[in-house]
Amino acid sequence: MKPYAETFYKSKQWQKVRDLCIRRAGGLCERCMAKGEVKAAVVAHHKKPITRDNINDPSITLNLDNLQAL
Repeated sequence: MKPYAETFYKSKQWQKVRDLCIRRAGGLCERCMAKGEVKAAVVAHHKKPITRDNINDPSITLNLDNLQAL
C-alpha cells in the first residue's frame, strides 16, 4: 500500500464500500467468474487506480462503478 493511501484504506467509508463491492459480486472474484472459475473474492480493486492526485476524489475512490471484486 502506498503511504499516501494508508488513511483512506483505513477509513470506515472505504471499508463500507469495499464490503458492498464484494457482496454485490456474491462474494466471488469477478475476473475468475468471467473465465468460468469460481473463487472467493478477497479484495475490492479500483479499475482506475488511486493516485496522489485523485485520492480525495470520491467519484474515483468510493464509486462502485470503479470497483471490481477480486
